[in-house]
Amino acid sequence: MRFLTHSASRPLLAAVMLLMTSAAARAIQIPDSLFRYSAEVSASFSTGAHTPFWLVNNRFGLSSIEKNSGYVRAGLFHDAERRKDKRFSWGAGVDLAAAWNFNSPFIVQQLYADLRYRCLELSVGSKERSGGFENPRLSSGNLLFSTNARPIPQARLAIPDYEPLKFTNSWVSVKGYVAYGMFTDDKWQRDWARPGSKRTEDVLFHAKGGHLKFGDTARFPLTFEAGMEMGAQFGGKSYVGNKVIDMPSKLKDWIKVFIPSSGDSDTPTGEQTNIYGNHTGDWNFRLSWLPRDADWGASLYYDHFFEDHSMMFFDYEWHDMLLGLEVKLPSNPAVATVVYEYLYSKDQGSPVYWDHTELIPEQVSGRDDYYNHGIYTGWQHWGMGIGNPLLISPVYNKDNVLSFRHNRIKGHHLGLEGRPLSWLSYRLLLSYTRSWGSYNTPTPDVAHNFNTLLETTFSPSRLKGWSATLSLASDGGAMLGPSFGTMLSIRKTGWL
Repeated sequence: MRFLTHSASRPLLAAVMLLMTSAAARAIQIPDSLFRYSAEVSASFSTGAHTPFWLVNNRFGLSSIEKNSGYVRAGLFHDAERRKDKRFSWGAGVDLAAAWNFNSPFIVQQLYADLRYRCLELSVGSKERSGGFENPRLSSGNLLFSTNARPIPQARLAIPDYEPLKFTNSWVSVKGYVAYGMFTDDKWQRDWARPGSKRTEDVLFHAKGGHLKFGDTARFPLTFEAGMEMGAQFGGKSYVGNKVIDMPSKLKDWIKVFIPSSGDSDTPTGEQTNIYGNHTGDWNFRLSWLPRDADWGASLYYDHFFEDHSMMFFDYEWHDMLLGLEVKLPSNPAVATVVYEYLYSKDQGSPVYWDHTELIPEQVSGRDDYYNHGIYTGWQHWGMGIGNPLLISPVYNKDNVLSFRHNRIKGHHLGLEGRPLSWLSYRLLLSYTRSWGSYNTPTPDVAHNFNTLLETTFSPSRLKGWSATLSLASDGGAMLGPSFGTMLSIRKTGWL
């Protein structure tokens, strides 16, 4: 049997997605049910070099660093039911935006179809998701999969919610997923990247993960969760000047990224001596105290990122981390939830890298260079980092080079939210980071970054489904430069 080359793999994946979606629609009879809709208009106005950090980041890529930008957005959704007594259910969504001063004037933000059978779910298309255990509204973001970049179209088979294992008397639960997809920023890279600098085309995506939960809050308030997720870039072409690296994507290469393995003779030498493709991942742990029927609780979580096998397990000490504490306070009119996070990414396995040779057989696997890669344009999509945005995304690079320049950082992040009045809620984000640049391009001096956001949402009871959000944000420090801006968003939601 002759396997398809990478040039045919993208149409093949698209055809597989279409067939799976059609099969899902035929597998169940669609009942009469409610659809939810949303429509939104948003505009930001800024002074300084760019739109302030927290008006841009952790918005699933639907944002722009360009000053005075905005969008009009509309979506229609049907959510798959997650009742245990319902064997089949389905979901679908379409979410489109027209924008100005963005990297694209028309954006397909979400377009997906879901099919659920008992605890299993098949999801095909672009859908907003995040990883880890972090609070998506208050956290700085998971180190592997945050809410920072545009959704990556994919076919994803998952147990999305914790499923109790009966032989443990439901004291242990499991969830997990496996996904394959494709990146969609080829044209943007051609237009944005500096001529002669690295860019890629036809790159494919793979991700997988699994988590265990120990405990049952219905019987005891203490639970512990642990798991690992991995992401990969493979296939496609890499361009640097006149040099082209053509990465194969035959069926066996899809297996090689599922079980990380060395590349064949049709891959560059580095891929043969190490692992085929760009692999990233993280370990996630969370300890929670959530009393039953109480309006308060607390969680302590730990996120450890790795770029290769040396930091995947315990070849080296785990110095780098995202360590967070989330506290849900008893009902009060001021503060409902508090999140504090400490981020450290300076170590990266040490500043030394030596790939073993016959002459010097020792292996020193340092200088991991988080989010960057020798062949691919790094862990980014449409210029926005897929992981934690405090490791500044390539879209901020003034020389239009797709690389992460500030991946050795030390930072603190605070998030608060509350509802002082029935019609008024707020969110406050404060982040302070220091950067040493990267091992390859260190900063001459330690660079500082201070980012703030105050967001207030008005939801008048007499205007059902209507809300208006006013945001004020600012940046300070040498990493991004000073800026100040405001954003106004008006939204209407409801049911059909």
